[in-house]
Amino acid sequence: MSLTFHWFLPTSGDSRRIVGGGHGTPLSGSGADRPPDIGYLAQIARAAEQLGFTGALTPTGAWCEDAWLTTAMLTRHTERLKFLVAFRPGFLSPTLAAQMAATYQRQSGGRLLLNIVTGGESEEQRAYGDFLGKDERYARTAEFLHIVRALWRGERVDHEGAHLRVSGARLTRLPDPVPPVYFGGSSAAALPVAGRHCDVYLTWGEPPEQVAEKIGRVRALAAARGRRVRFGVRLHTISRDSSQAAWAEAARLLDGVDAQAVAAAQRGLARSESEGQRRMLALHGGSRDGLEIRPGLWAGIGLVRGGAGTALVGSHREVAGLIGEYHRAGVEEFVLSGYPHLEEAYWFGEGVLPLLRAEGLFVPPGRQGRAGSGSRGGESPGARAGAAAGVGGSAKE
Repeated sequence: MSLTFHWFLPTSGDSRRIVGGGHGTPLSGSGADRPPDIGYLAQIARAAEQLGFTGALTPTGAWCEDAWLTTAMLTRHTERLKFLVAFRPGFLSPTLAAQMAATYQRQSGGRLLLNIVTGGESEEQRAYGDFLGKDERYARTAEFLHIVRALWRGERVDHEGAHLRVSGARLTRLPDPVPPVYFGGSSAAALPVAGRHCDVYLTWGEPPEQVAEKIGRVRALAAARGRRVRFGVRLHTISRDSSQAAWAEAARLLDGVDAQAVAAAQRGLARSESEGQRRMLALHGGSRDGLEIRPGLWAGIGLVRGGAGTALVGSHREVAGLIGEYHRAGVEEFVLSGYPHLEEAYWFGEGVLPLLRAEGLFVPPGRQGRAGSGSRGGESPGARAGAAAGVGGSAKE
């Protein structure tokens, strides 16, 4: 079975430096280097589509542009690329959300992937009018997905639960295809919801051994209900023609982060209620020392960025090898990103994907044979990436 690769749309802004933000951290000013306008995001989306990525994740939160609206606009700038839209249950009724997803599928030609984000920070949730505690939010998510999936099956739904209530709910037009449900969460309250309701369970980029342990728990919970779940991992990537060049780029990114920014971010992250965020923090402890937590796995991004904080760093072949390790741990889908997102899409797409294809681990979606044709893993995509950064004049460096 071919591995699936998704890229990331930086809807809080992009930069040649690390853009911080999320999970209680302040959004760093470097996000203004390349504002997240449709022109620039469309460049990234088209590059991802050309290079062979299946979809692109768009985050959710007060620190970024709205995912539904932004990706709906981007469907007009792309042909095949799917959009992994991050969405928080509780902000909309399940009936309206099911209807929105059905409309999205019809208008985009079936290009919606739905990423359910329950919400790990009570302070941010309250800003949106949601005053439930963390465990209650996961219970509500379970009710939400129960209702939405029933509506997508064409059922008439009457539901009166602890958190949600609908009467006579139904859709006049069903989504075709039904969008896959992606779901993340590492707490004791989250994993049973994953086992019961999700199609793809996503985790942040812990070392493969830790990822395998978490996959085992979710797989067992799903199997107990007669279900099979796919697994994905969210990582950054710094891939270059040589290992030395990749680590030099990691050092450059780290040099662009000052001690005050790290301290401010770590104070915010230490207050996070997210179990996944706690596990990310434990990988580096807020220190610049020992950031290579495993050969080729670098935790430097997590010093200032909430959420996914680790990166695959190395030559194209070394990064391909790490992808293989995660695959052997049970991972089938990869959601990747890098700074800046336009150029890093080319480094990975032209440097790593051809190697994985040659090993039989990757088959490009859609028009096979076109993605990544400009490189065989040893040629430099740098010139092409640099040229792409100037196309359309919307990078605004």
